Amino acid sequence: LQGQAVLRRLEAQRNEYNSRVRLLREELGLLQQPGSYVGEVVKVMGTKKVLVKVHPEGKYVVDIADGIDISKLTAGKRVTLLSDTYKLNSLLPSSVDPLVSLMMVEKVPDSTYDMIGGLDEQIKQIKEVIELGLKHPELFESLGIAQPKGVLLYGPPGTGKTLLARAVAHHTDCKFIRVSGSELVQKYIGEGSRMVRELFVMAREHAPSIIFMDEIDSIGSSRVEGSSGGDSEVQRTMLELLNQLDGFEPTKNIKVVMATNRLDILDPALLRPGRIDRKIEFPPPTTEHRTDILRIHSRSMNLTRGINLSKIAERMTGCSGAELKGVCTEAGMYALRERRVHVTQEDFELATAKILQKHDDKEMSLSKLWK
Repeated sequence: LQGQAVLRRLEAQRNEYNSRVRLLREELGLLQQPGSYVGEVVKVMGTKKVLVKVHPEGKYVVDIADGIDISKLTAGKRVTLLSDTYKLNSLLPSSVDPLVSLMMVEKVPDSTYDMIGGLDEQIKQIKEVIELGLKHPELFESLGIAQPKGVLLYGPPGTGKTLLARAVAHHTDCKFIRVSGSELVQKYIGEGSRMVRELFVMAREHAPSIIFMDEIDSIGSSRVEGSSGGDSEVQRTMLELLNQLDGFEPTKNIKVVMATNRLDILDPALLRPGRIDRKIEFPPPTTEHRTDILRIHSRSMNLTRGINLSKIAERMTGCSGAELKGVCTEAGMYALRERRVHVTQEDFELATAKILQKHDDKEMSLSKLWK
C-alpha cells in the first residue's frame, strides 16, 4: 500500500512536469516567431489585396493570408503584417482607452416610460428623434430626409433628463454609453480630444448605440478671447466633439443625447441644426404633473386609505420631480421611525414640510447669491 501511494505521487509529479514543459515549449515557440508590423486598413482592393498604412513607412498593397474574413477589413481597422513578406495575417481590436471602455453600461437600464410622470410631450419628442430613427430608418428614406443626429435636454436639476435618457436606452435595446462632461476635461493637452475620438469609435463598433453626455456645459461653454491654458484645452475637446458630430453618418445607428441645466452658456456652434437637431425643455412640473409623479413613486408603497396626493401636489409649487420623490421617501422614513408597516396622510404632510423647508432654504441662498 505504501508503494502504491509513492507511485501515485510520482505520477502526479510527472504529469505536472509534463504540463509545465508543454507550456514552456509553447512560450518558446511564440518568442521564436518573427515580429509583426501594425498597420491600418485604408482600402480593400479586390478579394486578395488590401491597401494598408504602416507608420512611419507609408502605404503598401499587401496580400491577405488564408482564413482572414475580408468583410471585416473596413477602413481604419488595425491589422498585423508579417515582417518578411508584409502579408496581412491577423486582425487587431480597436485601441480604446480603458477609461473610455468603462463608460459603456453593460446592463440595459431598467427605467421605462411608465416610470416617468408629467413628461408626455418630452417623451413624444425624444421618441421621434431617437427611437423612430433606430427602429424604422426606412421611414426617413422614403421621405428623403436625413435622420436627426442628436438631441439636447435642458431644464432645472431634478426634472427627469437623465431618467428619460435611461428609458430611451431601455426601449430601443441599444448599447448605452454614459459619459459626464467633466470626465472629458483632462490635465494634459490632447487627452480630452483623444477620449472623444475613442468614444465615437467605440460607439460605431457597438452600433446601434446611444451616447448620453451629461453636464455638457462643462466642455461646451461659449468660447471667449484671452482664455487660460486650461480653458484652451476644454475648447480643444469641444472642437473635437463638433468634428465628430459633423463627421459620423446618421445611418450608422449612433444617436447623441446631451443634458444640461445651463443652456445660456452653451456655444452657438454646438447648438446649430445638423449637430443638435432638437432641443427639448424640461420645465418644473405643474400641479397635475406633480400629482402624476407622486402617484408613480408611491404606487409600490403600503399606503392607508384616503391618501390625498393632489393636496400634497398643490402645496409643492415650484418643486422638481426629484423633490417629489424625496417626499415619498421621507414619508416612508417617518412611518419606519414609528415602527408602522403603512404610510399615512400625516407622514406625507410631515415629509412635505421637511422638503419645502429645504426648498425655501435653497431659494433663499440663490436670492442672496444674485443680489
